Amino acid sequence: MHQIKQHSWILSNFKNTVLGVGLSALSVFAYALPSDRNQPLSLLADRATYNDKMGITTYTGNVVIEQGTMKINAASIVASLNSNKQVSTITATGSPAKFQQQLETNRGIARGEAQKIVYNAETGILNLSGNAYLYQDGASIRGNTLKYSMNKGDIEVSGGSGATGSKGRVQIIIPPSASKGSPGVRD
Repeated sequence: MHQIKQHSWILSNFKNTVLGVGLSALSVFAYALPSDRNQPLSLLADRATYNDKMGITTYTGNVVIEQGTMKINAASIVASLNSNKQVSTITATGSPAKFQQQLETNRGIARGEAQKIVYNAETGILNLSGNAYLYQDGASIRGNTLKYSMNKGDIEVSGGSGATGSKGRVQIIIPPSASKGSPGVRD
């Protein structure tokens, strides 16, 4: 009887932790539409494991997390918990790992991808590494690594090393402003 109660407690604790980590993964996109937080959360993976001693939850095999306009696709997602059982970091890996979300109602969907995406919940910094790419409303940033502060909204991108050992390049594309018109003869 004791084993059944213990097994039931472990299963309940595992479910709560897996759900909690899944929900916390959504905090990566703190500036999302407010309505996203009120939408149902869908988390799909081929496998989910939780290591209570290490404080790590791992989702593997075609992982898809969706809530409202937010969607994350990755081969695997690993969430590390701090001593208070709160998410400290979330790491998504893939070929590439991808995310998308509408951050503001008057703007298009923001899309990003990289071989590895790491979110630090304590600092609010999102690191994309390995052919990192961000796109929204015609503007894009591409480089080997990209660091984005969710708190301040600033971005730092680097090109990395090229095949010959020379510095890689960063590409930034800024669309023309729709409000600027071309001057005419009578302007």
